[in-house]
Amino acid sequence: MSHAAQIKIPATYMRGGTSKGVFFNLSDLPAPAQVPGHYRDQLLLRVIGSPDPYAKQIDGMGGASSSTSKTVIVSKSTQPDHDVDYLFGQVAIDRAFVDWSGNCGNLTAAVGAFAIHQGLVDPQRIPENGICVVRIWQVNIKKTIIAHVPISQGQVQETGDFELDGVTFPAAEIKIEFLDPADESEDGGAMFPTGQVLDELDVPNIGRFTATFINAGIATIFLNADDLGFSGAELQDDINNDPELLAKLETIRAYGALQMGLIKHLDEAKQRQHTPKLAFVAAPRNYTTSSGKQIESDEIDVLVRALSMGKLHHAMMGTAAVAIATAAAVPNTLVNLAAGGGERESVRFGHPSGTLTVGAQAKLINEQWVVSKAVMSRSARILMEGWVRIPPIM
Repeated sequence: MSHAAQIKIPATYMRGGTSKGVFFNLSDLPAPAQVPGHYRDQLLLRVIGSPDPYAKQIDGMGGASSSTSKTVIVSKSTQPDHDVDYLFGQVAIDRAFVDWSGNCGNLTAAVGAFAIHQGLVDPQRIPENGICVVRIWQVNIKKTIIAHVPISQGQVQETGDFELDGVTFPAAEIKIEFLDPADESEDGGAMFPTGQVLDELDVPNIGRFTATFINAGIATIFLNADDLGFSGAELQDDINNDPELLAKLETIRAYGALQMGLIKHLDEAKQRQHTPKLAFVAAPRNYTTSSGKQIESDEIDVLVRALSMGKLHHAMMGTAAVAIATAAAVPNTLVNLAAGGGERESVRFGHPSGTLTVGAQAKLINEQWVVSKAVMSRSARILMEGWVRIPPIM
């Protein structure tokens, strides 16, 4: 009996921020995978090693966490005044599902560097030394992102002394600007889909919560940690080892998605794991990070914890950081109130791995809050490049 040989596809394995993923140049994919559909999804699932009932992704490139079960497809941009189009796919670990509903802010930091390495940026725009500004069209949410990629001797500079909590080793700093981050492409419409910065979320058999629903960076539901029985200083093991608690939080997320208008029926939340995110906030307090680092309350403005793909994130998703920055800049949201209230253009928040400073500029125009951009710094580097091999897709 003959067996078909594996196919090999050019690919690059990259870290971006506190995430890792497999990056593809669209033109390198097999022809059926160059367009959306079943074949593309099946290919990416096989690359990552999903679905895996053991939840380990041993037979693929995934790392068995939401932060490492990611794929990116980059191509020359179809949009005027942009360099590349960036499409993100969040691959489920134990199910045959690729979620295309949102962006990954962490991997965004690697897109500009990948584009330069792949020759997708006009060489005339790349300085010998300095900063290359890469104009990215984020396909999932239809937004513009500007990456400021350091260049040394005509090549992407990956090494440096910029330290990012949640990443062990220092690297070169990459500044990212998310322009007009309010995601009005979401079914919920405006930045605050209910038209209010504070809402009541009623979850049957669980409770009633004050919430801030926001579409900025990524659709996010913010709750008060205290209302959930949390301190706001929790680490992954405090939450992720409790299946009953995780199920409760997923139910809250599903009802929040329904109230935001992102889904029409509760059971649709199962097919929309990537969005919305569920996060909880608290006033500053001393705590110890997952690496044993001590964070003092006067070092931060607010505590934030967020769940991704059903588990507490080990640091903070980049897109959720945009949502945090935006919500902090708007008076009387839960994030703003936990940070002390008032007007602000930046916020330093504490997460399970340390701290992060993000900024956003908010203005009230015609009784609607408008945010022109959100800014943060990340780092990225190539971990491996060559080919990824998978059995033929049927």
